[in-house]
Amino acid sequence: MENIFLQIEPPTLPGSEISQGIVDIIDKIRPFDLPHSPFITDLAIIMILASIVTLAFFKIKQPLIIGYLFAGMLMGPLSPLWASFLPPVPTQSIGILSDITFLNIFAEIGVILLLFVIGIEFPIAKIKSIGRAAIGIGTLGLLLTLGLVFAASTALGLGFMDALFLSAALSISSTAIIVKILEDTGKIKKESSILILGVLIVEDVIAVILIASLQSVALLGAISYEMVIVIALVAVGLIIGTFTIGARTIPKLIDRVASTENREILLLSILGVCFGYALLSSIVGLSVAIGAFLAGVLVAESKSAEVSKVLSSPIKDMFVAIFFVSVGALMDVSQLQNYIFIAIMLIAVAIGVKFGGNLLGCYIFRQGRGKSLRSAFALSAPRGEFSIIIVKVGVDFGVVSSFLFPLIGVISIITAFISPFLIKVGDRIIPRVTRSEKNVK
Repeated sequence: MENIFLQIEPPTLPGSEISQGIVDIIDKIRPFDLPHSPFITDLAIIMILASIVTLAFFKIKQPLIIGYLFAGMLMGPLSPLWASFLPPVPTQSIGILSDITFLNIFAEIGVILLLFVIGIEFPIAKIKSIGRAAIGIGTLGLLLTLGLVFAASTALGLGFMDALFLSAALSISSTAIIVKILEDTGKIKKESSILILGVLIVEDVIAVILIASLQSVALLGAISYEMVIVIALVAVGLIIGTFTIGARTIPKLIDRVASTENREILLLSILGVCFGYALLSSIVGLSVAIGAFLAGVLVAESKSAEVSKVLSSPIKDMFVAIFFVSVGALMDVSQLQNYIFIAIMLIAVAIGVKFGGNLLGCYIFRQGRGKSLRSAFALSAPRGEFSIIIVKVGVDFGVVSSFLFPLIGVISIITAFISPFLIKVGDRIIPRVTRSEKNVK
């Protein structure tokens, strides 16, 4: 009798079969097998991982841009180190990200918004004050870097076309990386930053001319001077049109919209100006970054500039984060060991020549010692978006060796990590130099 409860089977209740069925279904469910949008999945991975990594970098007092790049690398080339428990992704994917199409679109939006918001900091009067110096310094630094890196590349055994495309790529500083570092370190409003941004805009224009010239070399075997002249004239025409017709119309329209006191309408209006100008710049054959910056300059001329900046900055922060994460995700660090020696040699030459070229240009155009050094330190290291584009043009046309693409990727990774620390070195040196300058006076 004492074991009767062990011997008698419990009665089958009406709901027990249903409960067992539910349990069986739950056991068979695999979350990653359920229908889901690859775009939402990728966006969730980017935002969650980027927030964790950047928080860690913030805690250890490192630049957030390095956190973004490292987060991207964890999603891309470094993902096999930790993500083996995740389900396999399609072969066209990058790391644990299943579809990079939207990532690339968001990255381009990030560059446009970054340059637009920065442009709001610089009304036309400031731009005009450094126009001549920026053109001279930017051109001199770029051409010196191009020539000496070409000589170094040929000395390292690269062929003519490989050396030509690589030297062109390494002569262009990364606008997005430099601007982000200046913004994060609170230096974006300094007088030297106006000069730096002017030089970057000049370099972007020259970069477009370089790409067109290299394309003609790849197709025709010679530079099309007509194309170079046309691009230069278009760039000058766009800038002059912005400072004359645009400055007389766009700020008034923005102020009229702002008078409605509806922030949603104002936000849509300034974003319309931003992307409209970026589109115009792209249509005439220039960089979207140039158009976005000029749009920001026009907004800066309005009475609603500060409100416009406050409204657009949160959107900018999101897309800029995705841009730098995408840069890290696309960097193939598995190639690092194959090209590390030549990469370090070329980085040393490119940084040294760029630093010296910009310093020389600042001296010629009689910039202050502190401003000259700050500009040289900021502009010397980072290579990025245009560098990758230039090499990709050569690879796509089949006129350069395929190894140049992973090589420029390695160089972009290293210089992106170097840049914040190089600027910190400048911050330590510049006060001493300017102090001695004052003592001499």
